[in-house]
Amino acid sequence: MIPFVKEMTFAYGVPDQVSPLIRRVVANNPGPFTYLGTGTYIVGSGEVAVIDPGPDDDAHLAAILQACAGETITAILITHTHIDHSPLARPLAARTGAVIFGRADPATGSAEEDNESDFRPDVEVEDGQVITGPDWTITAVATPGHASNHVCYILAEERALFSGDHVMGWSTTVVSPPDGDMGAYYASLDKVEALGARTLWPTHGPPVQDVQPFIAAYRAHRLAREQQILAQLASGPKRISEMVPVLYAAVDSRLHPAASRSMLAHLQHLTRTGAVESSDDEPGPLSLYRLE
Repeated sequence: MIPFVKEMTFAYGVPDQVSPLIRRVVANNPGPFTYLGTGTYIVGSGEVAVIDPGPDDDAHLAAILQACAGETITAILITHTHIDHSPLARPLAARTGAVIFGRADPATGSAEEDNESDFRPDVEVEDGQVITGPDWTITAVATPGHASNHVCYILAEERALFSGDHVMGWSTTVVSPPDGDMGAYYASLDKVEALGARTLWPTHGPPVQDVQPFIAAYRAHRLAREQQILAQLASGPKRISEMVPVLYAAVDSRLHPAASRSMLAHLQHLTRTGAVESSDDEPGPLSLYRLE
């Protein structure tokens, strides 16, 4: 059982000092994938970094600028190019002269949410790249899985990881092919766990404070889902459309299309590892699956 954390006190557009070096401003874009909205993080004081400025929204742009009044935004860090994370980067940079760090859109699409297909950072950030300010040191951590260009950022001074959509306290993460990859996601979970972060600050929802047990539960949930899929297939070949209503019966039906994509990611992984075989050379959403 994942020990989800869902309670968060905030007001849209109002900056909250959530730790000594971190402020958060939440955009008014709640929804089934964004939860209460996109949480934009401002790191440091005087010369600051902004992480995931969010959707292209004038009110949110104004709120970020107001939160940083009298300060200089020197860096804008993007976790990935879904439209609730990256579109405001360029307008914010135009107003402030900040440098945008991130990874370009892979242009493979996503069933969960659209990518910002023309996103290009000023700096194509590398795994392990260090970005600094007067009172903050941030290291980029490449974490493909949810998206192939997903990057987390760890703040050394607080051992705090800005986890984007890689790990969220309020929900599991959708892994949606073709850009999402379950094998890469497992590897990235291991990588994040090894960092020993004290706190995870997802872009949506409240922080995760008990990090190691939470990540372990996150992984266990994924592995349990694979066992459930294998149990479904034990009674005979099945398609994803037959299994989703059974395995995701307790999930909001609005999320079933995304759940189908996540199940596809699991089945692609199980096919690669030899546990399952597909009726098609390339396992797809309409393929018939059976145990190997």
